[in-house]
Amino acid sequence: MNPNIQTFINLMKHPLKFRMFLFTKLPAAYFAGVRVREIDEKRCVVTVPYKWLSQNPFRSTYFACLSMAAEMSTGSLAMAHLYKISPPVSMLVIKVESEYFKKATGRTSFVCEDGVLFEKAIEETIATGEARTVKAKSIGTNKEGEVVAEFFITWSFKAKSKK
Repeated sequence: MNPNIQTFINLMKHPLKFRMFLFTKLPAAYFAGVRVREIDEKRCVVTVPYKWLSQNPFRSTYFACLSMAAEMSTGSLAMAHLYKISPPVSMLVIKVESEYFKKATGRTSFVCEDGVLFEKAIEETIATGEARTVKAKSIGTNKEGEVVAEFFITWSFKAKSKK
């Protein structure tokens, strides 16, 4: 287990540092209002509001904004397990699958509970030097708890070789 996970989680929970990260590295997510609400080594909750900058012409949240929040719920968990790890491991989205069930007309919360899968894949790629993939699930719900969308984000991990 990466001993630096808690340091990363503390950075993600720091309101100013996280917003500066979004503003400089993911400005579309910043302006759409995507925010990490909860994170630990196993689970991450990310929200996206329905507002002018995240809307579509059908009076609901644009699918791309939903996708940003879903990806962030999975990617934040992966990044927590990779933070300051040695040897370094690269990560990359290789596939996104989604299904939509209801209009997202308010704040949508995406929950990913696949931290253990990320930890295992990262340990395996470091041990073997071979790439590993994780198909992470993120479920988006509205304030009533109804499922709005379900995403499967497939991440690839590869230990970087020493040069």
